[in-house]
Amino acid sequence: MSLSQTGGSEKKVGESTSKFWKAWVDGAARGNPGPAGIGVHIEDADGKVLKEVGEPLGRTTNNVAEYSAMVRALEEALALGCAHLLVYTDSELMAHQINGKYAVKAVHLKPMFARVQQLLAHFDSVKVQHVRRELNKKADALSNVGADAVQ
Repeated sequence: MSLSQTGGSEKKVGESTSKFWKAWVDGAARGNPGPAGIGVHIEDADGKVLKEVGEPLGRTTNNVAEYSAMVRALEEALALGCAHLLVYTDSELMAHQINGKYAVKAVHLKPMFARVQQLLAHFDSVKVQHVRRELNKKADALSNVGADAVQ
């Protein structure tokens, strides 16, 4: 059977995405580094909202916040029983690193990248896709709530 590469894991060619859950992730940092938060919005294949997270991270960079949101989304999706997942992020850097287009050069991101790869291995199929910021409004709003909550 033919396989195609999709965001770091394989799936069958022609496999319908109708059974895929969707997750939108975002990290926000004011000042970079600065007060930071994560936003995660997860829906099942029918569009039912299963989980929303908007939490503070403390003071960190935007890239750490983005990866923290991705890790949280993958952990939550697995805990909810998800097997097939589409993840949307407005972080081009993170999406391309996860998809193997960019190397992870920042030493402090390597453990987070490794954790993402570890989590991705637990899904039957997963795709990480970069989207424009305006298509990531739900997660963006949640990440801003988290960043605003940092004292």
